[in-house]
Amino acid sequence: MGSGSLAWGYAQVGLPNFAQWIIIFGLVWLFAVWQRWQWFSYVGLGFNLLAAALGLWFLNFPPGWMFAGAIGGLVAWDLTYFRYRQRFATLDPEQRAIQSRHLTRISFLTLLGFGFANLAMILKFQFTFKWALLSIGVVVLGITQLVIGLRKRDK
Repeated sequence: MGSGSLAWGYAQVGLPNFAQWIIIFGLVWLFAVWQRWQWFSYVGLGFNLLAAALGLWFLNFPPGWMFAGAIGGLVAWDLTYFRYRQRFATLDPEQRAIQSRHLTRISFLTLLGFGFANLAMILKFQFTFKWALLSIGVVVLGITQLVIGLRKRDK
C-alpha cells in the first residue's frame, strides 16, 4: 500500500517513470519479505520515507498520497520486524495476546495517520474521489482489525 500510494502520487504530477520504479521497488520489497531478508525492510522504510519527504517538502506533491506512502512503509516495516521478533515464540495464549495488542495498536495508529492525511488533503483542497476510496478502504480495514483485536482481548 505504501509503494502504491507513493507511485500514484508521483504519477499524478507527471512522473510516471519514477512511479514505475517505486512499484518495482515495492515488488522487490514483497519478494524480500517472502525470502525472509529481514535487513531489506530497513532499506524499504528508508526509501519510502525519502520518497515521501522528497515529494512532500521539496516538490509540493499532494500531501495525502505522500503521507499514505510513508504510513504504508512504516506499517510494512513494523509488521515485518514484529514477525521476525516473534518467529521463535511459542503460540501460547500470552503470545497470541501480545500479537493481538500489537495489531490493535498499529491499526489505531494507521487510522490516526490517515486522519491527519485526510485533514491535509482537505486543507489543500486536493481531496479527490480516488483519495476518498483509499481512505474508505483504510478505515474499513482498520476498524475491522480493531474490532477483531478488541474481541480477542475480551475472551
